[in-house]
Amino acid sequence: MDETERQSEERGWDTAKTLAEALPYIQVYDRETVVIKYGGHAMGESAVARQFAADVVLLKLMGVNPVVVHGGGPQISAMLDKAGVRSSFVDGLRVTDKDTMQVAEMVLSGAVNKEIAHWITVAGKEADVRGIGLSGKDAGLLTVERTKRTRRDPDSMIEHEVDLGFVGEPTRVDAKLIVRLIDSDADWVPVIAPIGVAEDGLTYNVNADTVAGAIAGSLSAKRMLLLTDVPGVKGKDGQIIRQMNVDEAEALIRDGTATGGMIPKLQTAVAAVRAGVEAVVILDGRRPHAMLVELFTEHGAGTLVQA
Repeated sequence: MDETERQSEERGWDTAKTLAEALPYIQVYDRETVVIKYGGHAMGESAVARQFAADVVLLKLMGVNPVVVHGGGPQISAMLDKAGVRSSFVDGLRVTDKDTMQVAEMVLSGAVNKEIAHWITVAGKEADVRGIGLSGKDAGLLTVERTKRTRRDPDSMIEHEVDLGFVGEPTRVDAKLIVRLIDSDADWVPVIAPIGVAEDGLTYNVNADTVAGAIAGSLSAKRMLLLTDVPGVKGKDGQIIRQMNVDEAEALIRDGTATGGMIPKLQTAVAAVRAGVEAVVILDGRRPHAMLVELFTEHGAGTLVQA
């Protein structure tokens, strides 16, 4: 046996060992629902997107019921830049006027949503695992109301309302369609764009983390994974916090340790846990197989938030 064959055989034994060690964790998640929020700049990288899709297919074939909710902030920003439209943000949320809303829906429900669903279908071709693209507007999935935010004037200390435009908050999730897809004999993977409709029929852009949390709560998901482009939640010392409870998560927001886009992520994690999700994990979606490391090894990845 030459050196190449020997190395190949060793890799085979290492793979078998890894699979055997994963067995207890595979059984924990068998037929359980895991809601995955896929976002961050990693979405724009084709190779990373294909690897994500392959990992989602692997989860499905291992008995997990993955439900994907995606963002698309960088893609929206790129399209707005091309159109010469400037964006502003308040507490990590994009201020969305009518023109911005049209671009956001086109990007999220169109290009991004269908690309993710397509890559899942391609990755699952041999086993007939298929991604199916949806938005919150389909089958009355996501009903929202206009988001209200207040900010305190640093000079007068008077609070005033901030108009975010067509930005919504979920008020009701009708998950019947998702449940039907999960329970189907066919291997469907729902892929959901964070667009919702208000009672008056107007369309709203919704923070994808918030949508993922609302859907995870409605499905009583075993886990919600917030895949982003940061490795987790950092404490005051700059180190990643591996585990925290909901009270500790809220404290990070109150004392200013959590800033920008991490604020809605932690708020989503807290709301999801209180809605019945067992735990939420914030982790780096750019790292290959981050979901598999989190679910099927003793080490985990990122920051876990639980009750």
